[in-house]
Amino acid sequence: MFYKNVDLSVFCTGNKSYEKKIAWITRVIKSAKEIDVLRYVVKISSEAHKAVMRMVRPGLAEFQAEAAFLNYVYSIGGCRHVSYTCICGSGHNASILHYGHAGAPNSKIIQDGDMCLFDMGGNYCGYAADITCSFPANGKFTNDQKFIYNAVLSARDAVMKAVKPGVSWTDMHVLANETMLSSLKEGGLLIGDVKEMIESGLNEVFQPHGLGHLMGLDVHDVGGYLPGHPERSTSAGIRKLRTARTLHTGMVLTIEPGCYFIDCLLDAALTDPKQSKFIVREQLERFRGWGGIRIEDDVLITETGVENLTQVPRTIEEVENWMAVGRSDLKLPQDK
Repeated sequence: MFYKNVDLSVFCTGNKSYEKKIAWITRVIKSAKEIDVLRYVVKISSEAHKAVMRMVRPGLAEFQAEAAFLNYVYSIGGCRHVSYTCICGSGHNASILHYGHAGAPNSKIIQDGDMCLFDMGGNYCGYAADITCSFPANGKFTNDQKFIYNAVLSARDAVMKAVKPGVSWTDMHVLANETMLSSLKEGGLLIGDVKEMIESGLNEVFQPHGLGHLMGLDVHDVGGYLPGHPERSTSAGIRKLRTARTLHTGMVLTIEPGCYFIDCLLDAALTDPKQSKFIVREQLERFRGWGGIRIEDDVLITETGVENLTQVPRTIEEVENWMAVGRSDLKLPQDK
């Protein structure tokens, strides 16, 4: 047998067999054929997101946006499945990280002035895509929407410029959070030293999730915390990362910074002296019930940096220009 003289005890953790551990290791670095499939499913999912962006308008039901995405990846892309239940949050629902499940089934009617946070990904030959687009339902950003959107976009852009083989994913997470908090400070929502904000865990109040995750056969793919790699941190603001690994060529991950206004987290922060000192309460109040914004791209780590597999409008100008085309001619079932 091939493994006869090899000590595989290192791969045993509790009741998990070494076969599973070996499979997890091999799944972290993608083969050329796997990358081809991932490129395809991310491309199709990108096109589906773009189609949905053009059809969304006030009066549309969230489930109609979900149905349009499903129709596209199935009928145009040849997908037989999606990678997870579609998240089509509008308005306040955009602050619910995994909205769209049976208990909150994309049932709201989208209102004028809502921000939409749509997190959807097709699945092709078993391989996942995972893309989030955030955009205004009426096609035009308000000043507050521009403020928060650009804070998240700046975080995403900072990571895109810095990510490459050899860097720590934890460092990328901190970079994204520092960039976003700096933007919130510049806009008058926060005051004080950004590094001290991170130390207090304030980043976890506005982004209560990690920067991203490995992706492949599972949308949240295995291998994030294998033996021999950094363990999960217990520190606030870092503990929710799905991996703390050093990046290597051939990894496929999501980069998905976000900023959300979640009442229970904000209320807790305002009663915590270590965090409340950074928050300008008067400015915060106008964002209560506002929802949230996430920008999520699927990326491949290359020898020199990163390849963004996702192909959707991202800047405010790109989003508004894309949504402006063809919207006036669209007819929906509820139109009379």
